[in-house]
Amino acid sequence: MDHAHHLPHTASDAHSHHGRSVSLERVAFMATLHCLAGCAIGEVAGMVLGTALGWGNLETIALAVALAFVSGYALTMVPLLRVGYGFRAATRLALAADTASITVMEIVDNLLMWMIPGAMDASLDSWLFWGSLGLALAVAGVAAYPINRWLIARGRGHALVHAQH
Repeated sequence: MDHAHHLPHTASDAHSHHGRSVSLERVAFMATLHCLAGCAIGEVAGMVLGTALGWGNLETIALAVALAFVSGYALTMVPLLRVGYGFRAATRLALAADTASITVMEIVDNLLMWMIPGAMDASLDSWLFWGSLGLALAVAGVAAYPINRWLIARGRGHALVHAQH
């Protein structure tokens, strides 16, 4: 199925969703929340699995980062696959839409987790761990918003995916 004719050509094309005018800020905010959800799913799954397996901090973080990318891409790809995109086309759109945002989020999130005293060594049943992770993810989302806004304003990032819905 060829969907290339649906890709936005200008920044204003990224502002249309189901025939409604949607502000650049709203599209960027929603794209950021979307990426944040994927990051959070992967981070939590990675931290829980790494801890349950008795892995050290570096191995656990590597797993969490990998799962953040996988879950972030999956959240973009599943709706595209449902509307008829092939796996390869959905993968290309997900990579274009999410890579920059997830990368920024993961860098900021993990730096903050390392900087908060005791957060990386806190157990999964502690408020220190969950509070630190929540704060780190929130700050990571704030850091990624300008990236998403910049990409969408240029018809890139999530503008590519929003044009497909």
